[in-house]
Amino acid sequence: MATESAVFSNVRPQKQSTWFLPREHGATAMLFTPIVCAAILSRGWRWSELATITAAFAALAAKDPAVVLARQRFVWKQWHPETAPAIRWFAGWTVLLILSGLVLMASWPFKALVAMGSGVAVFSVLAIAINVKNRQRSTLFQIASAAALTSSSLATSLSATGTIASWCWWLWLLLALQATAGILVVHARLDARVALRSTAPAGENFRRAAQISLVALACAAVIAIVFHHGWLALALLIAVMGYAYDLHRQRNAEGLQLPLKSVGQRALALSSLYAVLLIVGLW
Repeated sequence: MATESAVFSNVRPQKQSTWFLPREHGATAMLFTPIVCAAILSRGWRWSELATITAAFAALAAKDPAVVLARQRFVWKQWHPETAPAIRWFAGWTVLLILSGLVLMASWPFKALVAMGSGVAVFSVLAIAINVKNRQRSTLFQIASAAALTSSSLATSLSATGTIASWCWWLWLLLALQATAGILVVHARLDARVALRSTAPAGENFRRAAQISLVALACAAVIAIVFHHGWLALALLIAVMGYAYDLHRQRNAEGLQLPLKSVGQRALALSSLYAVLLIVGLW
């Protein structure tokens, strides 16, 4: 999951468009990578898995037009030209979400449907409120988003097997841990890039938090080794080494001047390798 891309997409100015499709490529990858992992690990196929994909995409895509509509209702005093297309796109994504929900209603246990549906609704409202207040760069919100997006693995397990398999809880936890580490590492990079253009020293809070997250990943790797899960340990250690190398590069100007696109591509490669190793380890 391209966690760095997810953070960078919040710091680059977004060009306004009347096409309300997901623009945060990192968040999109963070949502669909767990779906792919869980679908493979489920070792089976049901048509309800397709409904999981469409529901996940619709819920993610509906956020941007919903934010526009919320701003029109609570912030803007005059009618904005993007509001009209936002209404149409929001209606379209809502219809797709409802149709997908009807399919899932027929295949998921009722309690699971209520739990997952309530979780999606609550987090969607929170995300809209955060964006309306322009606080989407909040680290805590981004970490919460990582946990929410990677929970798509649970929905996929429900669609594929009718229940949340025991391995899926571990998949969710390990994906969320890696995503959190990635978010903290990129915030440390952003702090260092800002300090590079000023005389003030770079803040150390995000760097220390990132280091703590790497310690947590390393501890998880040790636990995996103790319980003879070598592939999972390898995945965790590769993530630790990749992010540790990134933190090391942040100490010099040459490493900080690396284009953000290249940083995002490296992050995507690391996340993809991590996901593949998790699949092998949980198979």
